[in-house]
Amino acid sequence: MSPRNRLPRRITGLYSSSSDSSSLQSQTRSERGFPEAEQSLYSTFTAGSAKAAGYLSYLGPRNPLPVPIRACDSVWLFDNVAFRGKNGQWEAEFVAAAFEGEPSAKLVDYVGDVARLLGLAKGSKEEAVVERRIKPFVTEILPGRQVKVDFNRGSKLVKLSPGGRHGISSDIRQLPPAMDGDVVTSIADVPVGTTGILEIRTKYAEPEGWAVISDVDDTIKITQTSDPTGILTSTFVSEPTPTTGLPEFYTKLQALVTPQAPWFYLSASPYNLYPFLRNFISELYPPGQLILRDSSWMTIPGLLSNLTLGTHEYKVDRIKKVHSWLPKRKMILIGDSTQSDPEAYGDICRRYPGWVKLVLIRRVTDIAAVGSAKKNEPERFEKAFEGVKYYRAPWFVFEDPAECEQLVQRTVRG
Repeated sequence: MSPRNRLPRRITGLYSSSSDSSSLQSQTRSERGFPEAEQSLYSTFTAGSAKAAGYLSYLGPRNPLPVPIRACDSVWLFDNVAFRGKNGQWEAEFVAAAFEGEPSAKLVDYVGDVARLLGLAKGSKEEAVVERRIKPFVTEILPGRQVKVDFNRGSKLVKLSPGGRHGISSDIRQLPPAMDGDVVTSIADVPVGTTGILEIRTKYAEPEGWAVISDVDDTIKITQTSDPTGILTSTFVSEPTPTTGLPEFYTKLQALVTPQAPWFYLSASPYNLYPFLRNFISELYPPGQLILRDSSWMTIPGLLSNLTLGTHEYKVDRIKKVHSWLPKRKMILIGDSTQSDPEAYGDICRRYPGWVKLVLIRRVTDIAAVGSAKKNEPERFEKAFEGVKYYRAPWFVFEDPAECEQLVQRTVRG
């Protein structure tokens, strides 16, 4: 009899964690004025669009007539983690995005609209920061483009499928052999003059060992995901601010789980923010694969809604994908109380008994970030993690990361 079948009926029943987190999100959106903020942005802002590519672009990877990358295009390659496939061979998910090389001619107008909304002075240095960070939201995407990757600079040419309607391609591709923990650097095989993120880092991870999945917004980075003005300011104006004590704690955690362990950073942000978040993580935290929403080209109003709507379902779906890659790894999940991390992580613990060894939830006390005091009530966490102890996946809510250190040491060292 499986561990699940031996559990009491109360534990094996259906959980309402998804509806609970959705209710909290809806309440926060209403109380904090998200609909009004989104409407004001929709009325003043027209975001980037998809370059017309005909009906073939709807076929995505099945598009029989892909378009090669041009020197005037921009390409982003997303860092990834290599794992053993079902046949034992190394493989990894390659994600690429293609855009026009230059943003919309209306960039200045868009910058002015956002600057006025945030109360920035015209011509200020903050306005220049807005212009730099807003470009990915006002640049036309290029459906149907095909990207090639020179893996390990000459080891293998990896040909990706044509991008879909949203300019994104996502493919599992087999790779040459390497050792556990090796990091291989590859470059996009594109014409001279192509801009973007043309270098990709691939970390090899054998099936067994430790791994970490960490939320981003208000876990390792102050985003104020429960306040619309806070989101816009932290995204387009302020210098990205790490959560106090988290860089030092993650450095210690990396040493415990060993530098060979893969890290995954999971955010509900749209992929428009990949360069911004990638740079932030690489400067302060262990390197890893950054997983962002890639289902559509997000507008700036969409940035607000995507950080506050459907995050539970999205995160469960992406963590399920990580489980399909590394089902034998011992996982540590780290999140916060602002969104749906407790409910999503609780669902994962119950779905995959024994896979998750520890869950850490940062209790966010800033009302602009957490949105509602109900998100920090003990009853919320008890319900989110109901039954998890039966799967031997301890969970802990903290404010100061130093509170977690002894628990992490005991967990990792057994």
